[in-house]
Amino acid sequence: MSSRPTQLTDALHDYLLKVSVREPKVLARLRAETQKMPRGKLQISPEQGQLMTLLAELIGARRAFEVGTFTGYSACAVALALPANGKLIACDISEEWTSVGKRYWRQAGVDKKIDLRIGPAIKTLDGLLKKGQAGKFDFGFIDADKPNYDGYYERALKLLRKGGLLLIDNVLWGGSVIDKTDRDLSTRCVRALNKKIHGDKRVTVSMIPIGDGLTLARKR
Repeated sequence: MSSRPTQLTDALHDYLLKVSVREPKVLARLRAETQKMPRGKLQISPEQGQLMTLLAELIGARRAFEVGTFTGYSACAVALALPANGKLIACDISEEWTSVGKRYWRQAGVDKKIDLRIGPAIKTLDGLLKKGQAGKFDFGFIDADKPNYDGYYERALKLLRKGGLLLIDNVLWGGSVIDKTDRDLSTRCVRALNKKIHGDKRVTVSMIPIGDGLTLARKR
């Protein structure tokens, strides 16, 4: 037992990957290609992707959405957990990045489950709400521009059903959240949302130290 997370050295992290992660080959290839890109570090880790797949399975997710798709790793990981008639709405502003994901979605056989929406995610989410989709989703993931995190969060809660699960990425923001001298807009927005969610009675919450910090919020 320990009251704090065990510090992950490189060797211990390698061990974790070796004995825990069952990364499908198609996801491994996608991750390898993304790592060669100039912004490859934006991609989530394989252990986080596997956790997302497991959580989607646990709640029996059929309808999901994500804000921030990048090269499609998280979308593919979640889509693999959805049933054949499941649907994931993926929101991003880059056709260049998401075009990479499209290739691997086809290889994984999940391309029919993923509905990619190119454009500002706020507009996409508002459009879903206007079409009567409030309370119709089981699972959501937010991993995009930090200044809009609060807006994404509020819309996500409306879209989720009671008992639905929302994941918010980068909540530790490289450790900047505890640096009082860091007044960058993105840092301030992450701090503000973390504080808000901590006191938000609409959700049951847990922040876990995986990747750059991941908050799990279950809608009550």
